[in-house]
Amino acid sequence: MEQIKDVFAGNLIRLRTDAGMTQAQLAETLNYSDKSVSKWERAEGMPDLVVAKAIADHFGVTVDWMLTSHDAWDGKTAKIRYSPSMITGVCVAGIWTLAILLFLILHWTLDKLVWLVFLCAVPVSLITLLVLNSVWQRGRYHLLTVSLLVASLFALAYFIFHSYVHDLWSLVFLWIPAQLVILLSFRIRKKKS
Repeated sequence: MEQIKDVFAGNLIRLRTDAGMTQAQLAETLNYSDKSVSKWERAEGMPDLVVAKAIADHFGVTVDWMLTSHDAWDGKTAKIRYSPSMITGVCVAGIWTLAILLFLILHWTLDKLVWLVFLCAVPVSLITLLVLNSVWQRGRYHLLTVSLLVASLFALAYFIFHSYVHDLWSLVFLWIPAQLVILLSFRIRKKKS
């Protein structure tokens, strides 16, 4: 069954992209959601026979053609998939590479070790993770990322101002309600009407 799903998915992608259609346009033609079309193209499911016939008719092929592998296809219209975790890893590694470079430049020019550069790289990395996580719509780690981001910003403020202000433990009293606001804001849900 998995092989049939893969063959159907490949043929559907080929036909749709060759026709210059988006998933949303095809879904509208079929009176289905674009999520269903996406699911079929990822080979995570198949439409029922009536919908498969409607798809085949729309593209001028038979259902049998949709279920048959066509090895002669050159794959020019195949989807290129990128690994979101690899892209995220490259971005975060780039941030830390820049932090190391800045640290070395400051060390060579000022002859000082400016460790604060690495502490600044933490919130920048977390913001990058938050943005990329939002782009790929995997919001399951948003709460953790935002909590760590706020904690890193408080830690950064502590290390920047610790030599100027002696009572920085009051930051903890600000950090606790900030974390509470974050936790509560992630519990907000739409009410069903």
